[in-house]
Amino acid sequence: MGKYNLGEFEEIVLLTVAILKDEAYGIAIIDEMENRLKRSVSIGALQTVLRRLEKKGFLSSEFGEATKVRGGKRKRFFSITAYGKKVLTETKEQRMELWNALPEFSFSA
Repeated sequence: MGKYNLGEFEEIVLLTVAILKDEAYGIAIIDEMENRLKRSVSIGALQTVLRRLEKKGFLSSEFGEATKVRGGKRKRFFSITAYGKKVLTETKEQRMELWNALPEFSFSA
């Protein structure tokens, strides 16, 4: 593999943050993932991965403004870093190399 250790869920979270751009916060990320992938995502699992990706330098975050709707709590918005984009690009290239190397008979029953 490459020099980056990126798990499947980490990759999906990074991609989802990139898709959402300026609207990437916890619940929005979960909604997007569940709608696109038709799979359930727990807030705890997401928060753990978001912290891990931020620690690795793949994501950055900042707080938005406090709102009355959230009882004065602020949302934490995530964005993908240049390093995170590089990791995603290299991961995609690795996967495509593997897909392109498959012989036709691999899919026949």
